[in-house]
Amino acid sequence: MLLARLAQVSQDVAATSARSQKIALLAELFREAGPDDVPIVIPYLAGRLPQGRLGVGWKVLSRPVEPAVEPTLTVGEVNGRLTRLGKVAGAGSQAERARLVGELMGAATEGEQRFLFGLITGEVRQGALDAVAVEGLAQATEAPPADVRRAVMLAGSLQTVAEALLTDGPPALDRFRLTVGRPVLPMLAHSASSVAEAVEKLGECAVEEKLDGIRVQIHRDGDVVRLYTRTLDDITDRLPELTAAALELRGERFILDGEVIAFDEDGRPRSFQETAGRVGSRVDVATAAREVPVSPVFFDALSVDGHDLLDLPFARRHAELARLVPEPMRVRRALVSGPEDVGAAEEFLAGTLERGHEGVVVKSLDAPYSAGRRGASWLKVKPVHTLDLVVLAAEWGHGRRTGKLSNLHLGARAADGSFAMLGKTFKGMTDAMLTWQTERLQELAVESNDHVVTVRPELVVEIAYDGLQRSTRYPAGVTLRFARVVRYREDKRPEEADTVETLLAAHPEVKP
Repeated sequence: MLLARLAQVSQDVAATSARSQKIALLAELFREAGPDDVPIVIPYLAGRLPQGRLGVGWKVLSRPVEPAVEPTLTVGEVNGRLTRLGKVAGAGSQAERARLVGELMGAATEGEQRFLFGLITGEVRQGALDAVAVEGLAQATEAPPADVRRAVMLAGSLQTVAEALLTDGPPALDRFRLTVGRPVLPMLAHSASSVAEAVEKLGECAVEEKLDGIRVQIHRDGDVVRLYTRTLDDITDRLPELTAAALELRGERFILDGEVIAFDEDGRPRSFQETAGRVGSRVDVATAAREVPVSPVFFDALSVDGHDLLDLPFARRHAELARLVPEPMRVRRALVSGPEDVGAAEEFLAGTLERGHEGVVVKSLDAPYSAGRRGASWLKVKPVHTLDLVVLAAEWGHGRRTGKLSNLHLGARAADGSFAMLGKTFKGMTDAMLTWQTERLQELAVESNDHVVTVRPELVVEIAYDGLQRSTRYPAGVTLRFARVVRYREDKRPEEADTVETLLAAHPEVKP
């Protein structure tokens, strides 16, 4: 398949807001794609590179290259070139990356150049998400959408299912079953503004602590234990204490869902960054385990003794979990009978926050486990942190945001009167906001290039964020987690913005 065809579909998907039209566009693309194209086409549409980060900066990408007149690049050839690009290392690597990028862009048409630029920089966000791609794949192969969704859940990979479907047709879906040792995509939660709202929607439910740890799926088959993250990465070798804990449980063959988290000597959660750093550490695991020991906390059972539990109601799955896992290794929970019992749910939330956790997840007792989906039967509730920050600069967008200033550089007031950058965000912006801020920020511009517009620090923006973590990239030594725009505060002057000192005081667990 030519890259030009993929780039055109990406553009067409971005241009329509109708889900049915997006599905039709993707279905047509999948009918044209061969099985070998699928592992590339699907992540490219979603704005992901199979190779991960390539080490290519804006300076290299912004160099103008004369585009090709006719499209000749195939998606397979592009993927091969990007793979070679990602492997460049050592002396002279910067020059070699620049050479390879130049060759690639020189072989691409103008439209392909735009698509590649957005793909490499992570700015291809056109709405062709996996859920829509699943529907498109079902339409292309005349397979029942529900069967395709379930196969993707159990395979843990849309690409794997797509290859099988396009090669062997709908009968191929029968080979995807829940299997110990093969991870499945985890069930995720929607958000609710309050426990009252969540309980009102779900009725009889369980209210569970929401831990600020790393999602982990534990598979045990006899003496063999494997550990997987929510992105299905195998992390078994990094967490020997979890393997030991799994081998102490009563069952011999199971799949359990939970979190891994680090606690301090008082039993309170350590910062997310410490847990994440421990889980991510591959070197000298024994020393890391002594310095930052982690514990599993389980909240669901997917398979026990060879029995698939996914379609059972949560109450039944939890009963199986309780049979296998002792209470200290299970997440704290409270059972709530319905809206008339919301006071108990709010009391549990208050206690959870007091214990240092980030909120609760309210779960319907009747719901099955919707692997790989953000189900409405799980609702997370957590306090929203907000800050009034100052816009220091903004980056030009790509994809559907081409021509708009998108990624904001955010600053808080420092002790010396300057503004310390805390991170960036492009999230939470409506099309109207993008148009407004592009015009307004250009009025405040003091320096501009093809990538960034630096502005006078005069515009205050309210930012919601999930937490704080240490970072050596920014002058305050910290950065915001999952920052998103709430609204602009033109009623506030920059000297009324929040300070670094205030931010750090609100998060004493994070020490820059």
